[in-house]
Amino acid sequence: MIATVVFGMAVVGSAVAAEKIDRLKVVTRHNPHVTSMDSLSSLTVGNGRFAFTVDATGLQTFPRDYSKGVPLGTMSEWGWHSFPNTEGFQAKDALANHDFHRGHPEYYSLQIKQPERTRRAVDYLRANPHRLHLGTIGLDISDASKIKGIDQNLDLWTGKIDSKFEYGGMKYHVETVCSPDADCIASNISLDGSSSAKKSAIGVAFSFAYPSGGHCDDACKWDAADNLHTTTLKAGKNSAVITRKLDDTTYYIYVSWKGSAEIKQTAQHRIVLKAKGNSLSFSALFQDDSNKSGLSGKYGNNAKFPATPDFASCAKASANRWSAYWNEGGFIDLGNVKDKRAAELERRIILSQYLMGAQEAGNIPPQETGLTYNSWFGKFHLEMTWWHLVHYGLWNKPELLDRQLSWYASAEEKARLIAQRQGFKGVRWMKMTDPSAEEAPSNVGSFLIWQQPHLTYMAELLYRAAKSDDERAKVLEKYGKLVDETALFMTDFAEYDTPRDRYILRGCIPAQETLKADSTINPPFELSYWLTALDMSQKWRTRRGLAPMEDAQKVIDKLSPLAFNSDGLYLAAESAVNTYTDIRMTSDHPALLGALGMMPDNKLLDKKVMANTLRWIWDNWNWDKTWGWDYPMTAMTCARLGEADMAVDALLMPKRTNTYLVSGHNYQDQRLRLYMPGNGGLLTAVAMMCAGWDGCNSPTPGFPKDWDVKWEGLLPMP
Repeated sequence: MIATVVFGMAVVGSAVAAEKIDRLKVVTRHNPHVTSMDSLSSLTVGNGRFAFTVDATGLQTFPRDYSKGVPLGTMSEWGWHSFPNTEGFQAKDALANHDFHRGHPEYYSLQIKQPERTRRAVDYLRANPHRLHLGTIGLDISDASKIKGIDQNLDLWTGKIDSKFEYGGMKYHVETVCSPDADCIASNISLDGSSSAKKSAIGVAFSFAYPSGGHCDDACKWDAADNLHTTTLKAGKNSAVITRKLDDTTYYIYVSWKGSAEIKQTAQHRIVLKAKGNSLSFSALFQDDSNKSGLSGKYGNNAKFPATPDFASCAKASANRWSAYWNEGGFIDLGNVKDKRAAELERRIILSQYLMGAQEAGNIPPQETGLTYNSWFGKFHLEMTWWHLVHYGLWNKPELLDRQLSWYASAEEKARLIAQRQGFKGVRWMKMTDPSAEEAPSNVGSFLIWQQPHLTYMAELLYRAAKSDDERAKVLEKYGKLVDETALFMTDFAEYDTPRDRYILRGCIPAQETLKADSTINPPFELSYWLTALDMSQKWRTRRGLAPMEDAQKVIDKLSPLAFNSDGLYLAAESAVNTYTDIRMTSDHPALLGALGMMPDNKLLDKKVMANTLRWIWDNWNWDKTWGWDYPMTAMTCARLGEADMAVDALLMPKRTNTYLVSGHNYQDQRLRLYMPGNGGLLTAVAMMCAGWDGCNSPTPGFPKDWDVKWEGLLPMP
């Protein structure tokens, strides 16, 4: 077995440096191939901030047919909309005091049902703002049943989708790419050289829906009244601008094309670009209202529009971006592994990396369904950032982690207000939110606490990934205050239990959300995470030349150990004595495993008890009720306990919520046809299984010894 471990400029490990992996070969052997009009086989191009998902035609030709599968989204990190707030609802309308008997009021943003106005306020605040579907761009054909001979490929190395099919006796060839530098897609379309094709004209339809504001859907309300939104067209020579106005939201689509074609508005919210021949090359650049330079004045045939990159330049830039993406940071090659399952695991790894680069490499935390379709109204969940983003630190792509972690600074004051209205020091990071950092009302989310240490953990990964003292100093300067403020809340939230001379965690809902806030005491994962993150925050103060926080050290010294029962099994909480007898308890995340796996070994836990617990959960848990990130979480626990075979088995457990589609998306159920935390969790787990963790001296500790795993550039986990 050969393992190459790069940390900074040093090569460490138990073996000599390996021959460099042929990354192009590994990546391209997993190029997705689609041969049918399957609504679960959609493919995406994207730059991490903007994404465009297509059907088997290579464009978004049949959005309604795909709406219940993997929808054909055009989404960005800037595209948000709110319905008119005619009743003047404010965030304070959802606040209610929840008395945990801590000696001070605690106001939480909750889903209050009465009085009626408060219920309407809660519903409005949860649904607004919601992420926008920016518009569908598809071929001007109407009958999906006539599509034949589909041969579609996504070239992962270049980010280009190549689609071939027959329709109405004609052969289509559609190439689609996304610019890495602008929120722009470009497509090159041609018909074959037959006489019938030469007489045909290619049409591309731009269609626009009003936002649905739905909890989990494609964000399109196609039958909305026309007075709710407007679509206008201004055309110039080989270019046009489409203006979209929806209530207080305005954005633009700049369209440009090569060759002879005309663009016309054929319906209130439908515009068709028609080529006068058998080929068409066009680009569509999406911009929000803050980038409306050049829109003043009247438009005519000589109107000038912002330059949009053509297909050739988009394709070249996309290829350059993706080849750089694949060549930078860590990499894993399972091509020499004899176990037949290795090919599927490698496919999931490669496709998960592509999906992250296409949909989750922007400037704000991602939503669970990325930039494909809306879940939880398109808002993002800060407790899930661990699963979305931690892998970037371990795969040695710190710049992609830093981009999104930077958002926390803009949320600091909102987080401080949450802590203050609940009577705590520091900042309390919200759960469900949007770019404004406003907390969405939730009877569960408002009581979660496992999102709190994420900022500290991810900042630590940035520090460890820094290549020089100057880079490390910049990380400390950028995030030091936020780490301190995070620790202040964590210290203040931990409650001193005088009779037992210890600190406890209570008045919260843990990651296993079947537990109740009023009765839960000392959930094990949260205890372990509290200790880990507070210890990290103390180290950060030492690195910055500051004295340790005395109160934080008291919590570190006397935090409660993890509770277990008489059978030697850890409880889901010290108060959850029915962990193993109540089916409701075993039909959710087995989150207690995260106490050792996601988190390092620590003084609060006993590895023998955790090993017993792992075995019981493995054999008895209701795995059909788990989520996509539960499998990598379990794999990390297996790895830390020396159960490498089980770690691989966990990643490939044959369960519905551990299914990976042809695109690499982690399928959950009919509501969540994709679930990006599963992809991010997989990448985190396999990085840890290769590079290990602090104090681990075994090469590739999470894989069986007979697996010839090649890897490079990955960093150890804390």
